[in-house]
Amino acid sequence: MALSIVMIVLGLALLVWSADRFVEGAASVARHLGMPPLLIGMVIVGFGTSAPEMTVSALAAIQGNPGLALGNGYGSNIANIAMILGITALISPITVHSQIIKKELPILAVVTLFALFQIYDGELSRIDAIGLLAVFLLIVGWSIYQGIKNRSDALAQDVDAELIEHPMPFKKGIIWVVVGLVLLIVSSRMLVWGAVNIAHSLGVSDLIIGLTIVAVGTSLPELASSIIAARKGEDDIAIGNIIGSNLFNTTAVIGIAGAIQPMSIPSEILTRDWPVMALLTLAIFILGYSRDGKGSINRIEGGVLLSIFLAYTGFLAISAL
Repeated sequence: MALSIVMIVLGLALLVWSADRFVEGAASVARHLGMPPLLIGMVIVGFGTSAPEMTVSALAAIQGNPGLALGNGYGSNIANIAMILGITALISPITVHSQIIKKELPILAVVTLFALFQIYDGELSRIDAIGLLAVFLLIVGWSIYQGIKNRSDALAQDVDAELIEHPMPFKKGIIWVVVGLVLLIVSSRMLVWGAVNIAHSLGVSDLIIGLTIVAVGTSLPELASSIIAARKGEDDIAIGNIIGSNLFNTTAVIGIAGAIQPMSIPSEILTRDWPVMALLTLAIFILGYSRDGKGSINRIEGGVLLSIFLAYTGFLAISAL
């Protein structure tokens, strides 16, 4: 048990650090190659901050732990909205300026409903997984189109300011991409090994471990980047990270895991976890369009979101006893 805890702690620490290096390196390389700032923010940063979830879920599926993969994907979405946006808004209220983010919100709502359609029969087959991955590719294609078309969007300005503030040579960017990717895989293996061992030792399901320890751990890169962005006044990066990450989690993370290992869907996903994820997605959708078209999340709303996360996590802990 002690070794498993050490592996989880070290794995999470290395996972957060390597994800940060991977995103910084990839964003720098993309900028040197002439990629528009909005496209970097929508695709590179969104994909990069979901890299921990992707590697952890893929490894969990390969090792025959589908519950861990599912819990990581859906649990990360719940943590992203309720925990990360909640904490971020408590520190610094968030205002949504970007029109692109407002276009992404209904897409996220539709993708959340599509995810239910794919798992409603209690199975995630390879066909279902391929469907999710096809939607993921459509989202990437749409993001590329929007990134090229809307170069003056508020999110593009925030990303451009961030890249200018932290310049990185091209070769160093390449090195960090490679090093970050390798360490993501290594740290994911450590985390999955420790999480599975603890689950078996305590008699807790892989799903619960995935929804709690693993989901929160793999969401730490989004937490760090969102808090830093909000404190700098780059609110669109803060909320854009979350929306992009949730889109990738719902489609690519679950899709990759299902393509590797088709899985049965525990009934709790349909009756407990997906409804919570859907309600939080609806909440962020409403907040994103509130106040005469100027979406925002104030401190009170942030406190409500964080309270929902704590109540949900507490319920999971009680149910595991």
